Amino acid sequence: MKKIKLSGLAVISAALLTFYSCSKSNTETTTVSVPPPVISNPISDAAPLHGAIKGTMLSGKTYTIDADVVIQKGDTVMLQNDVKVNVIVTPTIHPVIAVYGVLISLGTKDKPNTFTVPGAVKTDYPTANPNTDPAWSGTYNWCGIQCDTACKLLVLKWTHIEFTGGLFNSSNTQFVYGTSSGSKSYGMMFQNTYGSFVMEDSWFYGGVDDPIRIQSGKIHIMRNTFEKGGFIGGDVLNAKSGTVGDMAYNLFVGTATNGTKASNKGGSPVQCNVNMYNNTYINGGYRQVQTGRSGCANYEEGAKGMAYNNLMVNCKFSFRVVGNPAADTINMSYGYNYRYGDSDNVTGQFYPTGYITVPRSTDIPSPSSYLPTPYVLGQTYTPPASLRGANNPKFVNYPLPATSAHLMDINYATGFDFHLQSGSPALGKGYTSFSAIAPIPVNPIYGATEITPPGSDIGCYQSNGKGNQH
Repeated sequence: MKKIKLSGLAVISAALLTFYSCSKSNTETTTVSVPPPVISNPISDAAPLHGAIKGTMLSGKTYTIDADVVIQKGDTVMLQNDVKVNVIVTPTIHPVIAVYGVLISLGTKDKPNTFTVPGAVKTDYPTANPNTDPAWSGTYNWCGIQCDTACKLLVLKWTHIEFTGGLFNSSNTQFVYGTSSGSKSYGMMFQNTYGSFVMEDSWFYGGVDDPIRIQSGKIHIMRNTFEKGGFIGGDVLNAKSGTVGDMAYNLFVGTATNGTKASNKGGSPVQCNVNMYNNTYINGGYRQVQTGRSGCANYEEGAKGMAYNNLMVNCKFSFRVVGNPAADTINMSYGYNYRYGDSDNVTGQFYPTGYITVPRSTDIPSPSSYLPTPYVLGQTYTPPASLRGANNPKFVNYPLPATSAHLMDINYATGFDFHLQSGSPALGKGYTSFSAIAPIPVNPIYGATEITPPGSDIGCYQSNGKGNQH
């Protein structure tokens, strides 16, 4: 990133230092005990915020950001629960939160936190026009949370992030390396190979390009809900070289491209290694304007990891392993993934054309029931009509077979319930004989609240009450 001259005293919590001293490697998990955070330097809500800030945003208060905000290296901004942050967007000002230090948002289930744009209205109905939808139109989009390579820790717990993806302007391009005025922002970016990015039990709505770009870092991304990710392109969780960790129990509805993606593209000495398990993907891939791009989960270009127990419903393309540039297939494992489609176009891409996803006998439906024999990886095949609507996962409240004229029309979770009904064929079909990578310590403030292990039910909702809590 480009650097700017920043002034002010460095305030680093002793507990945070303890956390990092316990994080010795990309794979070691250590549980540390720390006292509750002490309220340091309460941030006033009396006037709009801009420039350098540090301290604590207090529970029950609403804060306004009216221009770019910077958390300096060595400083921390911590949000207690029940905090709302309104970001003011104008035709010429799309504020960014630039993090050189540490940002921690500690919402709770009963009192979540929110970053949003006042005046932006969610258009969660099937006939909404994507070109004017505030989730993507640019009118109400701010430039999100952009973490510098110096940022060691970003924590979001029970936090709403809405209406990101605004265009950078001449004032905030100085904060983000390689950007220029008028270029699209990611909703969030993290890029410290040895830093930690925690996002759990949170919500992300909208985003014009990648909602979340992990350029590098140790990650714990679990039990979140992502809606309307990307406009005509963009992967929701786009992990690059140097990224190590887990993407699990997330719900993705209406993504432009992938919900989860791993690529070793980049210059980090640490190989991209991401586990994707027990995620649910609904109606992904229909706004992507490039051909042959995925609609749910993807490994490519030297990335490795494990992908099990994922539920893919009416996605344009199902689970994809790319052969050029090739994923690290020697060090990958996957299976027990569940595919459902309501059209021949969907079922004909259960194993995407032109890619090297290996059929697994543990997948549902069994690939031997519809793939030709012999099957050459990535070849075109004609799916039988009986495959349409087969193995309905039986959501509690979501119409299958799909009743909308276009699958892309449903790109939100509002009004639906993607839990599995009793009797769902996805119940009890998961694979549990593997473990999360878990590169981040368990810690109620500075780390993972819970590292949820693989579940026996396919998808992000578990009949035992674990998994996604939304």
